[in-house]
Amino acid sequence: MGPDDIPLFSMLKSRMGYLSERQRVVAQNVANSNTPGYAPRDLKPFTFKAAVDAPDAGSAYRGGAATPPGPVRMLSTTNGHLAPTTTNSIWKSPQGMDSETTLDGNSVSLEDQMLKMTEARTNYDAAIGFYQKSMNLLRMAARKPNG
Repeated sequence: MGPDDIPLFSMLKSRMGYLSERQRVVAQNVANSNTPGYAPRDLKPFTFKAAVDAPDAGSAYRGGAATPPGPVRMLSTTNGHLAPTTTNSIWKSPQGMDSETTLDGNSVSLEDQMLKMTEARTNYDAAIGFYQKSMNLLRMAARKPNG
């Protein structure tokens, strides 16, 4: 049994992979900040819900069932209890057009990209710290008692 078999470590590994990919995408946006017509790209946010709904959400399941459980779903007794709400705001700007778009069509804002890079780096450092603390707890639990 390796660390990836523990759901916590598997989720942390996924989170760090997402953050690495986000840093790569942001770096590509910065590199193309002078390219005419370039629109910045970003990844969908990594959420707990997305991780739970992933097709391999049951991969850490080691029960006696022949197949692991599928994605976790919320159940309701009445349809009206969990009715989804939709908000269509008239204040949203059209996709790709904002005050940062230059005359050559480039809409990369270096300030926004640096904020995204800093956020990704901070979250990555936090995930690594949590991973290291969890590994230290496992090592401590696996040690032979001093007695």
